[in-house]
Amino acid sequence: MFRDCKIYYKSKVLNKVGRYEFLAEPFHCDFSNRLFMGHLGNHMLNAADFHSNDRGFGMHYLNTIQKTWVLSRLAIEMTEMPEAYDRFHVETWVESAMRFFTNRNFRVVADTADGEKVYGYGRSVWAMIDTETRQPTDILAIKDGSIRDYIEAEKTCPIQKSSRVKMGPDAQLVRTIDTQYSDVDINGHINSVKYIEHVLDLWNLEWYKQHSIRRFEIAYVAEAHQGDRLSFYMEHTPSEEADSGHEEQAFSVRIVKETEDGCEPVETCRSHVVFVTHP
Repeated sequence: MFRDCKIYYKSKVLNKVGRYEFLAEPFHCDFSNRLFMGHLGNHMLNAADFHSNDRGFGMHYLNTIQKTWVLSRLAIEMTEMPEAYDRFHVETWVESAMRFFTNRNFRVVADTADGEKVYGYGRSVWAMIDTETRQPTDILAIKDGSIRDYIEAEKTCPIQKSSRVKMGPDAQLVRTIDTQYSDVDINGHINSVKYIEHVLDLWNLEWYKQHSIRRFEIAYVAEAHQGDRLSFYMEHTPSEEADSGHEEQAFSVRIVKETEDGCEPVETCRSHVVFVTHP
């Protein structure tokens, strides 16, 4: 990945919108030569980390005061995914900040000979927690609310905000997996992007040969840790006609953890995936 190499003094107020260059590495692409959704999500989270660290309210500073950011919701809507070896940018900005949550948006774009090419957008919601108590903490109390200096409410993010994923009692158990070392992130719980990958693995290769992901949403409810077993329940939404004329199919997924101590299963997150059929 590539970073802007300019050096700024701490007193300098940076642009509200960060722009970071990435490469669609071939080993991060699927059989269709397109970037995996999970890796795109990872690039978005990296851009968020770069943006917040550069402006003084990121993990580098928060870890010194026993605080950290945790992702609460993520929605990604793409018209096209970058191809292998494509260079592209992820733009990110804070749309709003409240006491316990902040809304951060993303724009995935490439500069081409014919002008700007927009691949898609993302929306996310973040909370700040105390790393010792694991409880929410006041975002606006950090550095006298310096995050307010970087709120950009005017830049457009045209996709819908994350919706509340509703599921009925008839959702079917489709898979149960064990969590391992590589599922765990820097915060000690199951990695946000690993959940994305596990959800998208519920469909096989033949499905993806006929369908592309148009929109992916995930809402994180509770933490899971290595050793927890994750069970996936799926519900299908009837097909609709997309604006493009291609058929859409939507699915909702609920993930619950079954702990080693045999306690009652706990819901960890919910996801909603919209596919569109290939032409």
